[in-house]
Amino acid sequence: MSDQTVADFSLPATAGRTFTLSACQGSPVVLYFYPKDSTPGCTTEAQQFRDLHPQFVNAGAIVVGVSRDSIKSHENFKSKQELPFDLLSDTDELLCTAFSVIKMKSLYGKQVRGIERSTFVIDGQGVLQREWRGVKVAGHAQEVLDFVVQL
Repeated sequence: MSDQTVADFSLPATAGRTFTLSACQGSPVVLYFYPKDSTPGCTTEAQQFRDLHPQFVNAGAIVVGVSRDSIKSHENFKSKQELPFDLLSDTDELLCTAFSVIKMKSLYGKQVRGIERSTFVIDGQGVLQREWRGVKVAGHAQEVLDFVVQL
C-alpha cells in the first residue's frame, strides 16, 4: 500500500479549527483512528501520543487523532488529558470510510459497527508510508515515533 497518495481532506478539529491534509505539506502526518473518547484504551493511547508529542514535533511530524465523536466530546477529552494535538471529528465517517477503518466488532456479545484502532503515517508529499491496523495500545505510539524518525 506504499506509494499511495492520500486524497486531500478537511475535517472539523478541536480549538475551532479545520484540519486540512494539504495544509500540512512538507510535514509527515500521523493520523490515528480510535473508537471513542474517554474510554480506557483510547485514553491510554492518547496519553502515549501526548507523552511522546515533543519527539514527534522534533521529527517535524503532525499528530492528529480521529474518531466519530463530536467536537464537544473531543474538547472535553483533549482538555482532561491535556492533549497537545488536535482531535478530528468524523461524525459522517467520511475519513473512516476512506481509510476503511469501520469494522463489525463484538461488544458484550453484540455485533456493533465501530472504528478499528488504526494508525497511518502520511509523508510531507501526501503519500501513505505505513499503516498499522488492529492496533494494540501498549508501545504503539513509540513504534510510530520510531518509524517517523526514520522518514
